[in-house]
Amino acid sequence: MSNTGKAFANGKAFIPFITCGDPDLATTAAAVRAAAANGADLIELGIPFSDPTAEGPVIQGANLRALTNGVKTKHIFAFVREIRKEIDIPLVFMTYANVVFSYGAEAFLSACRETGVDGLILPDLPYEEKGEFLPLCHQYGVDLISLIAPTSEHRIAMIAREAEGFLYIVSSLGVTGMRNEITTDLAAIVRAVRQNTDIPCAIGFGISTPEQARKMADIADGAIVGSAIIKLLEKHGKNAPAYIGEFVKNMKDALR
Repeated sequence: MSNTGKAFANGKAFIPFITCGDPDLATTAAAVRAAAANGADLIELGIPFSDPTAEGPVIQGANLRALTNGVKTKHIFAFVREIRKEIDIPLVFMTYANVVFSYGAEAFLSACRETGVDGLILPDLPYEEKGEFLPLCHQYGVDLISLIAPTSEHRIAMIAREAEGFLYIVSSLGVTGMRNEITTDLAAIVRAVRQNTDIPCAIGFGISTPEQARKMADIADGAIVGSAIIKLLEKHGKNAPAYIGEFVKNMKDALR
């Protein structure tokens, strides 16, 4: 089992998403510490990008704030190197293929291994094109985490059979963001996944309350929350980590 998969070894996993550098990397570090201390099993770290096509307005705003403040990928690797001295839960990057290409794919994945990043999620990377990155991910011991969307249909089995770390199941059509209701037949998607792999799966996009998280974890192996956490950063700025810690605790308690 990879380090990423170990996030699911002790029951249902809660996975928060935090955009690096919003409003600054010192606040990101404090937010990561607070999330880890309050029960996060794995943390997704967003590397900001100018055109985050999978994101709704909330996380788009976080990307813009981070980029406006001058945060670059090299700064984020330095941040991870430091936070790894304190945090031992799995960390994965969520970003876009152009970020990796512009940094240099081998340099990027080498830096992931050197700083302690366990996995990589690229929502704009089609399954059919993952060969662009997969050999380097294997070379440097980084899980290339696949996504399954409501539109994946007959491709679910194919994606699941080759999955690494965990499978990210997208709850709804459209971009990230808080939703009042999730109507996708996620149980059917998870059943199709279970028929083809024993790798854990977590559901993300649209989850913002403990009740929603519990419902998703009843179906799958964990729940992923991003926009609700970024809203706390948007509202409280440098004071947000305390609120994020409380939020993570409430979500994790709902999954126990």
